[in-house]
Amino acid sequence: MQESQQTVFNHRYRLGTRLGEGGMAVVYEGVDALLRRPVAVKVLREQYASDEEFVQRFYREAQSAASLAHPNIVNVYDVGQEERTYYIVMELVAGTTLAEMIAADGRIPENAAIDYAVQICAGLAYAHRQGFLHRDVKPANVLVTKDDVVKLSDFGIARAVSQQTMAVTQPGMVMGSVSYFSPEQAQGHELTQASDLYSVGVMLFQMVMGRLPYEGDSPVAVALKHVSQPIPALPEERVSPALAAVIRKLLQKDPGARFQSAHATATALRAALERPSTPTVPGAHADTSYPFPGVDPRVPPPRPNRAAAGVAGEEEEAGRRGASRWLLALILVLAAALAGWYLIQNVGFGPPVAVPNVTGALDTQAQRQLAGAGFNVHTQQEASSTVPASHVIRTEPVPGAQARKGAAILLVVSSGLPTAQVPDVVGYTIADATRLLANAKFKVKVAAGRYDAKAPSDAVLEQRPAANANARLGDAVVLVPSSGPAPVSVPSVVGMKLDDAKAALQQAGFTMNVFSRQSSDAIAANTIISEDPGAKSQAQRGSVVNVVVSTGALPSSVPNVVGGSLLQAESTLSESGLQPTVQYTVQQNGQPGTVIGQQPGAGTSIPKGSTITIMISVPGVVPDVAGTSLDQARLRLSAYGYAVGAVTSTPQGQPGLVVRTDPAQDSELAPGQPVNLIVGASSSSGQ
Repeated sequence: MQESQQTVFNHRYRLGTRLGEGGMAVVYEGVDALLRRPVAVKVLREQYASDEEFVQRFYREAQSAASLAHPNIVNVYDVGQEERTYYIVMELVAGTTLAEMIAADGRIPENAAIDYAVQICAGLAYAHRQGFLHRDVKPANVLVTKDDVVKLSDFGIARAVSQQTMAVTQPGMVMGSVSYFSPEQAQGHELTQASDLYSVGVMLFQMVMGRLPYEGDSPVAVALKHVSQPIPALPEERVSPALAAVIRKLLQKDPGARFQSAHATATALRAALERPSTPTVPGAHADTSYPFPGVDPRVPPPRPNRAAAGVAGEEEEAGRRGASRWLLALILVLAAALAGWYLIQNVGFGPPVAVPNVTGALDTQAQRQLAGAGFNVHTQQEASSTVPASHVIRTEPVPGAQARKGAAILLVVSSGLPTAQVPDVVGYTIADATRLLANAKFKVKVAAGRYDAKAPSDAVLEQRPAANANARLGDAVVLVPSSGPAPVSVPSVVGMKLDDAKAALQQAGFTMNVFSRQSSDAIAANTIISEDPGAKSQAQRGSVVNVVVSTGALPSSVPNVVGGSLLQAESTLSESGLQPTVQYTVQQNGQPGTVIGQQPGAGTSIPKGSTITIMISVPGVVPDVAGTSLDQARLRLSAYGYAVGAVTSTPQGQPGLVVRTDPAQDSELAPGQPVNLIVGASSSSGQ
């Protein structure tokens, strides 16, 4: 079937994006148009669709699997056929497969691995109670949601593909995943619940060790290793003793030596999570790695008996028998002595007594206690992530076991935390580096940051110890983060026009943002009033500088000054923020110095600082100011539209009073012209 956005099965299931594919089927993201919900649609490949017997078996097993309903099992909604295409409609799980997680991370933290395995066992326990075996438990069939909920998929499908056999459909192509096969599955024997649990053990091994227990150049080579090779070591620096015991029990070659139910497996896993340093699984150390009774492939077979070469030399042989007997007796005596020495040193003598429990004690105290109980103590150093240095990890035999006095007791003493290579986290964000180091069982200490022109802020510039250096697990790795590029000085743009300020900030490496606009009587429109951060402050290049822009003065309403005097009009307009300018109009019958008009008119809204023209009525002739003081004359002339010109003194008239004007009184004179004043000289004046 060709992938298409338009493919619809049963007028109901619309296919969308291809999610993945395997040897048997292709999986698409789809939509159930009837129930309006997202689904996953698994479409059987064409080469299997042409095999009627296979199709019937596939159809039957898929329908049976649809009866399983459990939070840790992917729900099967429907099974159908569209012409020559067969499909299964399943729950669409938003997340990833365990296989993808292992490929991306290498290893899964132990607590997470146990949590996933417990959820897998919960799904298997339910299916086993319903009479189902999975037969193909592997990371690719384990889906993990974003909330870390585990769901098993493809229940029963393996039975349709392989009726309890490792079916080879094409040369070199093995159905199923041989890396996770149990020994009995690899040999074509009958499968049990313990067969699924063996596959869980393989996955647990892979999650915590970062590799498969058995690898080879071909599927057949891997299958043979499952059957005949011993269980690989699980060092304590990588796996806790309790979890290692669970894994070893799951990987026993003999199905009867494994856990006999998924429920029992989950119980042991929870105990390992609660007490990681205390292995409590019975039989986990038994050597059942070799499936054939009485045969250990590590021991070569005995050589065949040789036939007698003939009867020649029988007499010589008889002659040598006496000497041989004495030699044999000597050898037997020496062997007995050695055996006695070995028994005394290792097995002991006298009645058996219980081995004291010295687990967790200081090694010196433990040695004294064991020696005082009459045992022959041997010590062995071993790194431990749970037991402090110089404290006892375990004894062999275990505490409480019966041993004779003088027997050898192996005291395994902690040499402290194991060492490991420090991961390279330079360039990571502090959060990602912390997570990576925590997964590697290192602590993190973040030092003061420093400026760097290239590294983004929060990226790790330096780590101590350096990448790939050996350090003890639990030690702190010091991280020096980048503080980004060094800050630069903010230029002053107050008083600049908006476009000029923007150009100046861009040239300095900043971005301008108009934060607000405000009116100002003193600052012209489109001029910067203020900036934040302020001028000469330090800020990161590329950061934003907020500015406040002037909209100019607020509008002012023109007051009515018509009918008032020039002085009153000028005062009123100035108080309103307006600039008066005077225009004189000659009127023979008007009131001199009175405002007879204004432009703009009263009530007009104009910007403050604008000019208002006021029209003043004047007669156009020089007024009579004789006999007035100089100030009085100046006011009267101003009301007539004239300015005071030259002031000269004369001995005539009263001192300090105006005697006459030039031009003379009642002379016609254009408004705005100066009028000279002749003032009576004071008695002290020289004129």
